[in-house]
Amino acid sequence: MTNIAIALSEFIPKVSEGLLSGCNQALLDKGVHNRNITILRVPGSFELPAATARLSKHEGVDAVIALGVVVKGETDHYHYISQAVTQGLMQVALQSSVPVMFGVLTCPTMELAIARSEPQGRHNKGYEVGIAAMDMLNQ
Repeated sequence: MTNIAIALSEFIPKVSEGLLSGCNQALLDKGVHNRNITILRVPGSFELPAATARLSKHEGVDAVIALGVVVKGETDHYHYISQAVTQGLMQVALQSSVPVMFGVLTCPTMELAIARSEPQGRHNKGYEVGIAAMDMLNQ
């Protein structure tokens, strides 16, 4: 029985829910039951490192997946948040005893973020990171 924890940023719901849908489908395709998937919703991508650190310490969790999106705007905020989230998740991954997977889109446009998170899309990054998490567990 594989237990997966997902930290989900809710800042851009259309994209986040698409990523979650794709990730859930990947986990189901790999034999993980819905009851073995825990989802922790957080306000934005900046909160993902803290959420994944917390989830990675839960007894029985086999892998943690961070899902979110940062879309470039008119200010430098995009660069700071993208860097902070990336470095934070890497730090959690290096300190964790379970795989911590990076499923955060960093896109220059909303259109690209939507295209990469369409629930039934060919290139849903949530689906891809769900598969990658299961691959990490099977090594």
